[in-house]
Amino acid sequence: QVQLVESGGGLVQAGGSLRLSCAASGSIFRIYAMGWHRQAPGRQRELVATITSIGIINYVDSVKGRFTISRDNAKNTVFLQMNSLKPEDTAVYYCDAAVQNYSSGSYSRYWGQGTQVTVSS
Repeated sequence: QVQLVESGGGLVQAGGSLRLSCAASGSIFRIYAMGWHRQAPGRQRELVATITSIGIINYVDSVKGRFTISRDNAKNTVFLQMNSLKPEDTAVYYCDAAVQNYSSGSYSRYWGQGTQVTVSS
C-alpha cells in the first residue's frame, strides 16, 4: 500500500504565495509521474501541473508563470510553489503519483487526501 500526504495549504491574500508538499510512502519501487490537481466548489477536478521522474513538466495555462512544480526523488516528494495567487486559485489541491509497487510489481495511481487553499481578495 502507498500513502500520499499533502501539507502547506491555508489562507492567503491575493498576490501572496504558498508552497504545497506531498510525500509518498509505503511499498514503493518506483514513482513515475507526480502531479497536482485542484477542485473548486461546484467545479470538476482539473489538472494543475505534472512532473515526470526525469523532470518533464507540464502546466495548465492558467498557472503558467505563477506556479512551479518540483520533486525530490530521493524523498518521494513533490512540491508546488504558488506565487501571485488569485481568488480563482481557491480550491482543494490534491497530489497524485503513478507508482510501481515494490511487493507486487504492479502499477497503480494513488491520490492524497487534499489540502485547502483559499485566496482572499
